[in-house]
Amino acid sequence: MTFDVHQLDVFVLVGAVVTLAAILAVRLSAGVGLPSLLIYLLIGVLLGEGGPFGIPFEDAQLAHALGFGALAIILAEGGLTTDWRQMRPRIRLGLSLATLGVAVSVAVVAVGAHFLLGLPWELAVLLGAICSPTDAAAVFSVLRVVPLPKRLTGALEAESGLNDAPTVVLVGIISTGAAAEAGLLEVAGTIVFELIVGSLVGVACGVAGAWIMRRAALPSSGLYPLAVMCLAFMAYGLAAAVHASGFAAIYVAALILGNSELPHRVATRSFAEGVAWLAQIGLFVMLGLLLSPGRIDSTTVVQAVVTGLVLTVVARPLSVLASSVVQPMALRDLGFISWAGLRGAVPIVLATIPLSEGVDGADDLFDIVFVMVVVYTLLTGPTLPWAARTLGVARRSE
Repeated sequence: MTFDVHQLDVFVLVGAVVTLAAILAVRLSAGVGLPSLLIYLLIGVLLGEGGPFGIPFEDAQLAHALGFGALAIILAEGGLTTDWRQMRPRIRLGLSLATLGVAVSVAVVAVGAHFLLGLPWELAVLLGAICSPTDAAAVFSVLRVVPLPKRLTGALEAESGLNDAPTVVLVGIISTGAAAEAGLLEVAGTIVFELIVGSLVGVACGVAGAWIMRRAALPSSGLYPLAVMCLAFMAYGLAAAVHASGFAAIYVAALILGNSELPHRVATRSFAEGVAWLAQIGLFVMLGLLLSPGRIDSTTVVQAVVTGLVLTVVARPLSVLASSVVQPMALRDLGFISWAGLRGAVPIVLATIPLSEGVDGADDLFDIVFVMVVVYTLLTGPTLPWAARTLGVARRSE
């Protein structure tokens, strides 16, 4: 297949129109209290094979690779724009939610999927691992309009930035069949190794990068944001090269760089935010393209609703309660953190891993996760302001 100048012209026109429409849709989604991911997913579905435009896209491996790249950009932006002083008091709870909380959530959803949906244990555990991580983009697109105290935003930021890494490792191990050959301790050891080494790589790149940037006299202010993003992605690449977690590395490196006294910090954060929005738009539209609406029937919808019910009403509250052992909080705070565990692009991207590995039943798994994300984002997203007021956790000054 060739790609000539005429095709480039068409691609640029369609891409510009779709991207502009997605950008303008942010205002609409903010006005109604919905995460913009739902609109982007809808755009992708309309552009896909089941929509009026009929663009075919079934390359799960490409979606997997592009999805990981987009998630890396989103995590880098999250680290660069997060205030460490605000997160630090709740970092223990965030780490606990990203590790112990994920483990509890995976176990509860897996048991529910096996006994309620009749899925084999492999697919049930995969579904639990795929659905467990929260999504930073989905959470904070709604939380921007909800005035919350720092004790809550710090915990939610830490969780959403750190919980991608263990679930990516777990889903990858199960999808490749390595979990069946290794014992539980070996799987846990692999996850711990990847998290620790990935975080150490991130610390090294972040500290070294901050030292370099403070001493580099670049000829243009526009080069500083590019250099900082390159340093963050260097951490991702180095961690992946030593078989550690690239997601942990890029988030930690970006967190250090974003909280260091670097030249043109405001320009760097603005650039990272713009690139992250572009990554989100491209990611959600691509995932919408990957969906085949013809495969979704009443059985898929019922399975998605049951999975989301188990996740939202049972697994999430239990995981938050268990995680709070390391840093106790008031029940009303824990209740809001439980309700604010929005799922977004991350579970859908994780569902492309078994697709790309050719796991039996991966197509059904992808459809269940896709429908579940849409249904429960519609349920929990608009009700977060109401939940904050009802639980009394919103800042009184606003």
